[in-house]
Amino acid sequence: MYKVFVKNAPLILTNKLSETNNGEYFLLNSDAIQKAIDALNSGKLEKAFIYHPNNEEILKKFTKKIPMEIAAGGVVTNKEGKVLFIYRNNKWDLPKGKLDKGETIKECALREVEEETGVQNLKIENFLTTTYHIFKSNGKYRLKEVHWFAMKTNYKGPLIGQLSEGIEKVKWKGPKKIQKALENSYTNIKSLFGH
Repeated sequence: MYKVFVKNAPLILTNKLSETNNGEYFLLNSDAIQKAIDALNSGKLEKAFIYHPNNEEILKKFTKKIPMEIAAGGVVTNKEGKVLFIYRNNKWDLPKGKLDKGETIKECALREVEEETGVQNLKIENFLTTTYHIFKSNGKYRLKEVHWFAMKTNYKGPLIGQLSEGIEKVKWKGPKKIQKALENSYTNIKSLFGH
């Protein structure tokens, strides 16, 4: 099963009919996928299911219909235990970005965090999870697969938001401020904090 978020609504790719909404689901074809995404986008549905009997094939077949972009990012903690957040598109988010040709996923995660925030001396501790969401690019839907890593840094310098990426603010946040930020964030980001 894969949970792909459209805005904050889940589009669930499943191979189990028991996981669908009383047996209601969309087929794994271009028209049905488009209808499901449109219904979630417009708020007509709170969640939607796409069924295919083969779990191994479901994501591969889905990405033939909705092109996939691979990205990586970090949940970065400093010496004080605060977490690094960025603010863009009127939401609190975590730094992440698209994989460049010839780059490993770990290299991408480190590069993107540094580019988007100005934070240096980053060290990957471990892989956290992979999230999926739908976004629109040039009028067409695309799937973004984001590989998240826990990172540490001893960096104490200035935080510089990458303006070309629309980043208005970069902040270190402690537990109370993290909870507040998550109230105005994305479902995938909330899931990284156990929400």
